[in-house]
Amino acid sequence: MKLFEYMAKEIFRNNGIPVPNGRVFSQAGDLAEFVSQNGAVAIKSQILSGGRGKAGGIKFATTPEEAVAKAGELLAADIKGLKVDKVLVEEKIAIDQEIYLAITVDGTRRKPVLLASMAGGVDIEQVPEEKLIKRLIDVSIGLNPYAAREITRQLGLTGSAAKEAADLMLKLYNVFRTYDAELVEINPLVIAKGHVLAADAKMTIDDECAYRYQPDVPIVDERTEAERKARDLGISYVELDGEIGVMANGAGITMATLDLIQEFGSSPRNFMDAGGGSGEEATAKALEILLETKPKALLINIFGGITRCDDVARAFVKVKNSMEINIPVVIRLVGTNEEAGISILRENGIDSYKKIDEAVSKVVALVKNEDSAAVVAAGDAVKA
Repeated sequence: MKLFEYMAKEIFRNNGIPVPNGRVFSQAGDLAEFVSQNGAVAIKSQILSGGRGKAGGIKFATTPEEAVAKAGELLAADIKGLKVDKVLVEEKIAIDQEIYLAITVDGTRRKPVLLASMAGGVDIEQVPEEKLIKRLIDVSIGLNPYAAREITRQLGLTGSAAKEAADLMLKLYNVFRTYDAELVEINPLVIAKGHVLAADAKMTIDDECAYRYQPDVPIVDERTEAERKARDLGISYVELDGEIGVMANGAGITMATLDLIQEFGSSPRNFMDAGGGSGEEATAKALEILLETKPKALLINIFGGITRCDDVARAFVKVKNSMEINIPVVIRLVGTNEEAGISILRENGIDSYKKIDEAVSKVVALVKNEDSAAVVAAGDAVKA
């Protein structure tokens, strides 16, 4: 579960990590008094996405009138496809130096890892390996003060900034452990007039542990409407931004399908694992969810085990007969009740593939042919 910046900063503040003076507003007209008391400010859109600055989601103002106008622009905007309904208004900081600092989980070594770099304020993925400090942390010991001091030395910090940065690292690790975090990140951690300050804050909490921290940590539901509907059906679903809607059964086969779509030159619109023995009714509702997301094409890839091919076939026919399907659909059915499923499809003028690479190749080819508006199986177009 991702937290909004203002939520993460409140947790930081409560745990002794210095953050800029700021307030959250949902109405632009309400911030004039705050700006008049604090002077120049940064106005930061509150969305669950990185790269806000590059996308125009952070603005600066020096007067109350300018701040109100710019906050109004942000509150009326979509930043990276996300609606802005809150802005965080903070005192503008005169920055002398920027540092990247984060603690996350090294999945390979199964330990927390502290990441630090003097290349703060940029995407960490772009930082060369030699400019990134990594320190694995033994959870039975924790982050010791001497280790934090060594990291500040490697960063080249001296004086009060080094002392404060080392102390901040210890507090950041305490937050990471206390709140069952998967990530705590400050980018940038700024040095201003010899002191350190968390100018930004990201925090991701393990969903399974979030309930422990109410009301200290509000539950943030970042799922889309389609993801909520799928959750209610008990279906694993993640919405993506590609072209081809995907229904498969089992996480492994679904991931393999997504990879093949990329390999053949297109992109998936979603991850949907409709396995686990979903019956005809649940499968039909899952198909309806996929179609509501308006993909350019639909690929159904079923390797029947607990999930029966005939249930999937009947569900597709049911949806086809009840909804207008004006996109290409490619179907692959193999496994439990395979022959029955194929027979049901054929009775409705539809065939199916047996080889997944052929099915993916076909659906990608249909996406690239924008004139195609047919339900397709085994290369046979059927008007939906």
